[in-house]
Parts: sequence; C-alpha cells; structure tokens
Amino acid sequence: MTKNTMLRAGNGSGSSGQQWVLRWSNRIRLTWLSFTLFIILVFFPLIAHYYLTTIDETEDVGKRIFGPRPGSELCEVKHVQDLCRIRESVSEELLQLEAKRQELNGEIARLNLKIEACKKSIDSAKQDLLQLKNVISQTEHSYKELIAQNQPKLSLPVRLLPDKDDVGLPMPKSPHSCKLHSCFDYSRCSLTSGFPVYVYDPDSYSWGAAIDTLVKQSFLASAKSSIYVTDDPAIACIYIVLVGEVQENSLSRSPEDLEKQLHSLPYWRSDGHNHLLVHLSRKSMTQNYLYNVSTGRAVMAQSTFFEKQYRLGFDLVISPLVHALSEPNFLELPSQVPVKRKYLFTFQGEKVESLKNSLQEAPPRSFEEEMEGDPPADYDDRIIGTLKSVQDSHLDQVLVEFTCKNHPRQSISTEWALCGEREERLELLKASTFALVIGPGDSRLVASTSSSMRLFESLEAGAIPVILGDQVRLPYHDFISWSEAAIIIPKPRITEVHFLLRSISDNDVLAMRRQGRFLWETYFSTAESVFGTILAAFRTRIQIPAAPISEESAQEIPHKSGKAAGTDPNIADNGDLDLGPVETEPPYSSPRYLRNFTFTAADIYRAWNHPPGPFHLFPYTPLDPVLPSEAKFLGSGTGFRPIGGGAGGSGKEFQAALGGNVPREQFTVVILTYEREEVLMNSLERLNGLPYLNKVVVVWNSPKPPSEDLLWPDIGVPVVVVQTEKNSLNNRFLPWDAIETEAILSIDDDAHLRHDEIMFGFRVWREARDRIVGFPGRYHAWDASHQSWLYNSNYSCELSMVLTGAAFFHKYYAYLYSYVMPQAIRDMVDEYINCEDIAMNFLVSHITRKPPIKVTSRWTFRCPGCPQALSHDDSHFHERHKCINFFVKVYGYMPLLYTQFRVDSVLFKTRLPHDKTKCFKFI
Repeated sequence: MTKNTMLRAGNGSGSSGQQWVLRWSNRIRLTWLSFTLFIILVFFPLIAHYYLTTIDETEDVGKRIFGPRPGSELCEVKHVQDLCRIRESVSEELLQLEAKRQELNGEIARLNLKIEACKKSIDSAKQDLLQLKNVISQTEHSYKELIAQNQPKLSLPVRLLPDKDDVGLPMPKSPHSCKLHSCFDYSRCSLTSGFPVYVYDPDSYSWGAAIDTLVKQSFLASAKSSIYVTDDPAIACIYIVLVGEVQENSLSRSPEDLEKQLHSLPYWRSDGHNHLLVHLSRKSMTQNYLYNVSTGRAVMAQSTFFEKQYRLGFDLVISPLVHALSEPNFLELPSQVPVKRKYLFTFQGEKVESLKNSLQEAPPRSFEEEMEGDPPADYDDRIIGTLKSVQDSHLDQVLVEFTCKNHPRQSISTEWALCGEREERLELLKASTFALVIGPGDSRLVASTSSSMRLFESLEAGAIPVILGDQVRLPYHDFISWSEAAIIIPKPRITEVHFLLRSISDNDVLAMRRQGRFLWETYFSTAESVFGTILAAFRTRIQIPAAPISEESAQEIPHKSGKAAGTDPNIADNGDLDLGPVETEPPYSSPRYLRNFTFTAADIYRAWNHPPGPFHLFPYTPLDPVLPSEAKFLGSGTGFRPIGGGAGGSGKEFQAALGGNVPREQFTVVILTYEREEVLMNSLERLNGLPYLNKVVVVWNSPKPPSEDLLWPDIGVPVVVVQTEKNSLNNRFLPWDAIETEAILSIDDDAHLRHDEIMFGFRVWREARDRIVGFPGRYHAWDASHQSWLYNSNYSCELSMVLTGAAFFHKYYAYLYSYVMPQAIRDMVDEYINCEDIAMNFLVSHITRKPPIKVTSRWTFRCPGCPQALSHDDSHFHERHKCINFFVKVYGYMPLLYTQFRVDSVLFKTRLPHDKTKCFKFI
C-alpha cells in the first residue's frame, strides 16, 4: 500500500513538472508576441513618419511627395475646384455687403441731419403760422369795427300797445263797409310782433255750451298746438272767438242775445276791432248764425255769406270742418290714375224751396224781407233740362239725380241740398272724373256750406269740381287760384259744359287733380290745417311774415381731434387742376334770407297756389300751411337767383370759376354712420382739402357713443358729431341747425368719391338747385304680370332715382321730408330700416315734377374692402319693392319720372393751349 502510494506520488511529481514547463513556454510565446506587436504598432509608425518627413526635406519643391502644396496647385484638383469658386463668390459678396453697409450708415447720418433741420423749420413755421393767425384775427376785428362805424345800427321798432280800455278808431259810416284800413288796428300787429293770437275759451261765455262738442274740442286742440297762440291778451294782435257750429237744439237763441254776449267779452272794447269770429261748419246743414248780428269791426270767418252780409277783403270764406277730431286715412284715398273714370261727371242733389230758411231766427224780419229788388233769373230749370238731355244721349256715361232717395238735408231756399250719407257720396265721386257743384239759385247767396261741402268731398275723392255759377265765393278765393284745381263756369253756359269737359286733355285733368289734392291736404283735410289756414290768411292780409320754421337742434358729441389727415392713395391724381379754394376761403354760411319783410302780392299769390318747393319764395311749414315761414338756410333767394354758366372758357378758365351767378357758396357734407369707426375715419380723411367744404356733420345713429380714445382727423373744417334720439334712417334728412349752407352733400360712411367728382357734382347742382344731383342712378319698372312696381338697380340707359348715399340736394327738402311728407312714409322707413333714399326721390319728384340728374359715368361708389352693408342682404331689394308700391299708394300716383339725361365733364380736366381754346366748337 505504501509502495503503491509512493509510485503514484513519483509519477505525480513528474507530471506537474511537465505542466510547469508547458505553462512557462506558453507565457514566453505570449510575451514575445506582445512585444513584437508593440514594436510593430509603436516604433514602426514612428520610423515611417520619420522617414517620410526626411525624404521631403529637399529644397526642390517639385520633388516633394507628401509636403504641403500652394493653393493654385491644390485647386487644380478636380474635386475641389467647385468649392474654390464658391469661396471666391462668397468673399466678393461679403465685400459688397460691407461696402453697402458703410454707404447706408452714411445715408442714415445724412438723413438724421435733415430731420433735425426739418424739425427746426417746422418749429419756425409754427411760430410764423401763429403770428399769421394773430394778424388775421386782428384784421377781422378791425374789419368788423370799420363795418360797425360805417353802417347804421338798426333795431326792431318799439311796439305800441294801446291801453286796455282804448276807444280805437271812429266807426265807419256803415258797418257793412268795413275794410282793413278803416276797421283794423294795425298798432297791435307790428311786423316784428310774431303775430300773437289770443283765443277765448268757449266755456268762458254763456253760448259756448251750445257749440257742437266735437267742433269745440278740435278747435281747442288746434289752438293749443299753434305757435301763434298766446296766453297774454295784452300783447295779442287778434282775438279769436268760436261762435259755432251751434247744436240744433240751440237755434232758438235770438241774434240780440248773441250780440249782447259778444259786447260783454272782456277785450271787445265797444266795437270788437281786431276780433275774429269763427263759425266752423261740421255738417252739411247751412247755418248763418251771425246774420242780423251787429259784429262791429270784428272779422267774420264762416262758410255761409249773403252778398249784403259779406265784406270783401275783410271777412273770410272758410272751408267746413269735416274731420273734427279724426284725421283722414291717406291710404284709403283713391288713386289719381287712371285719368278717366267710370262717369264723365255726376251730380246728386235736390232743390227744396219749402225748407225752412235758417236765417229766420229774427222774426219778424226774414231774409226775403231784408233783400231789396227782384231776385235774378233762375237758371236751375235750364240746368236740369240740359243735364238730363246729356244723360239721355248716352254719348258719355254720366249720372245726374235731382231728387234724393231719402229726405234731403236741411238747407237755405234756392240752394241744392246734399243727398245720402257722406260715405255713399264719396263712393260715387271716386268713380267720377268731374263733379258738378251747382251754385244757389239766388245769386245774392255768395257762399254756402252745402257748396263748400260738395267742393271738399270732390277734392277728397279726386273728382275735379265743376262750379256752375261764377257768383259763388269759394273758400279763400282771394288767395287760392281755384282755376288751377276747378272749372268755374257761368250758369248761362250750361249748354256748353259737356263740350268743354270732353275737350280737356288727360294731362290737364291729371294736373288739376294733383293740384286739388294738394289744396285739400294743405288747407282743408284736418282741424289743425283748417285753423292754421284761417290764421295764415288773416296774417297774410295784414302783411306779417310767418314765424321761423323750427330746426332740429344738434346735440353734439364731444370728440378729440388733431389727428393729421393723410393723403388717400386711392384718390385719383387731379394733376395740376385747381379745383377751388382750400385754405384761402374759410367756412362761411349762406347769406340770410331777407325778403320776408318785402314780399309782394305776386309772391303771396304764388305761395298759396302751388306745392312747396325751393323755386318758390317761402319755405313750407305744416304749422302755417298758407305762407310758409322763413328758414335761415334760404339764404339769398333759394331758387330765385338766375343760374348761369359762370366765366365760360375751357380747361383752366372753367376751373377758375365755380359756375353760376352766385360768387360765393359752399356746401355741407352729412354722413350717416352706425358703429363703423374705422370706415368713418377713412371717409373723413378722404375729405381733407376738399374745396368749398363748409363743415362735416356726422349723424351718429347708434345709442353707443364713439370710443373715448378715438382720434378724429383734422381736415381743415369743423366736424360736428350729432347724437340722435333713436336709430332711424330718417335722421339723415333732419334739418339740423348745424347745417348753415343751402347745399347738402349726403354721403354714406363707406362712399368713395374723388375730389374732382364731388366738385363737378357741386357745379351741376348750382345750376339745378331744385333737383337731386348725384352719382348712383336707379330706376323703377312696372311688373305687368304682378301689376306692381319694382325697384331695379341694373345698369340702364335711363333712370328715375339718384340715391342719396352720394348726392347733392337743397336743405329745403330736409324740412319737407321731416315736417311735411306724410308720416306713414317715415314710419315705413323706420319699420324696414330701408328706403329713405327712395322716399326723398319721391318727394322731390312730387314737388318739382322733374327727374333727378346723374353726373359722371360712375355706377359704383362703395369703398372697396369696407365691412358689409345692409344693401348686400337679399331682403334689401324685396323691401324696396314694397316701399315703392306703398309710396305710390300714399301719393295716389307714381311721381317718379324717367330720364336718359346724364351730365359728364367734357373739358373740365382737359389741357388745351390758350391760343386754341376759342377754336373749339360743339356741334
């Protein structure tokens, strides 16, 4: 066991020695290998680097192999040639940019020097401007002082008010011979008094309880609304006493009682001078309550007069009061077209000789006993026979009835009583071209309520009155030219009536019907118009001018101004064209109208008998429908100045003259806006430097005021911002007191017009002052399939409207639009928020019977890029269709007129040699 163990041990030690040798030899090989690799990796590159560097140390550059080479040689290499070119280009650009930078730095330095110099010059110019303003102010003050020294100071005359118990003038020989010069006290009615009127309260005297209740209430309501009525009797010019219409159960009162009560009035002063006794007839029954009553010097105003009772030039024949407390519905009035109606003429009435004479209140003296001599020949029998023969001939369809189906209304003997009810008579008159009004058989009955009622109903229904009897005194006959609205024929010519009526042309029929409608609406239609007409007629007789018409007070909105208005690049270049004075003429208003105290009888007559318009002497006001009152915009005669062509010539000669015979005139721009501040500011800036511009009135139609930080542009003229009570397109045409010129340029806040276009339109308007002169033209058309009128905005060879979004018109029409035009039209404008421009065109065409004037070939005038307007809505045109048809119904006919006339500028901007201008001829 021990031996074997030792053998194994010996064998084991030999094996371990061999293993050690093997490990050692392996280590030697690895070390040698590592050393060899270290030598190769470290020393060999060093040796190679050294060798390579030493072999290129030769001075011969051409023999170098690895050394650096010159740039030119390196660039000869293909793959770097492009990079070299890029490097050279970038270097050149860098050099150029550096040079430019240096040049700009020099330019900036030079500009800074110029800016400093300009600032110094601006400061110097401001100082010079301030000095010039002081010089101008001093010069104006000196001029006013010189004017004051060389002109006499005029003041209003002192009013002479008599004592309360003055005895007045001596009575004339006969009370029936009273005239104004003998029975009226002018001392209480000076020219500057304003025509104060004192109205007695009907309840203050005993017979006031007998007056018809409706008449009394309407009379007091009309008096309360009148601008002439005063509560101070001490300064009154006239005193008005309502004496009728008396109720039927009170007719038993004797004339002596009424006379005694008149004399007991507190301001009667023994003879009743300057008193006006008004008898308003509401019914067709004729009353003459003042007959056989001694009225002294008092003026009588009633519908019934006898020849012996009526004092020509002193008493007033007035119209009946049909619509007492109610106003007529203008939409129910018949249309004025077609011209010919169903009947050529009609008449319904009955002459009842046995009716009780209403003048027999004073027994034992009747009217027949009062009259002297035989009554004139009665032509009524001949009239009945002639009219029946015309009806039986069937040459024309006529309707004449001389007996009433029901009991006729009570009337004076020899007078034709009315038949039927008022509604029945109106239906017949609406179907009649002419309506016969047969005067009383007794020629000494110069005016009667029955005849006045027939006249009133004929005018209301659009039937032309044919008055048979030239002795009849129609209402206000000494003021109204009834021949323009009615046909007056003597009774002996009854056999020629049919021939005469058939010979009247359609144009004349329409003209008379329209004039009759004007007279009815203006003087007779309502209680206020009747009362106002009575006052105006008396005021006209004593030659007192009417009270000034009221203007709309402009409630200005404070705003910040001072922003320098720039030059609009969209405005076309006017070249060297001198459009007119920009800074040489300061804003000035139109001259005041001074003819109210010097009007003539011809002017008075014309004012009564024609619709209002700027071609008439007086402006119109509903408060005084007879002689329209003064307004300060009517400055030098409104339309009476002859308008010519100016200095003549062409080119420079024409541009130097404004045109017309008025040397100085400016216009006012009125802009309606609603919460479009940016658009408005741009529009105002475009007006900078506009010649002949007086001021700009901005109608702020929004309840929200402008922004507080909004800076308004300074355009060289005043800019007045007016706050309105409500959002209404009618505010565009209110006669604002801030407008001091006759010419108004109405433009929308997004309208885009050049200065030369505005100036040319102003020149044209000065020669057509009663027309609308503007740029956007439209027309109306008849739709035969729907039997209605249409509004058309397509381009056409004719037009009938010029939109007031860019148009000139006279300020006079602002008064007519706001105060005279039917309220129903303004209500529809508010309802649709549309059609105010159409309404103005209707009004002007209705007044003048002339179409508007379009200037230049421009059709679109809206600002490009502005916010969307109301007119872009599809419903806009549908509403305008409805407006046109509604307006036609209100007016009773289509007042718009077509025209193919357009005014363009021929030589306005044409440059012509001065030696060639006279060679041009227009053929």
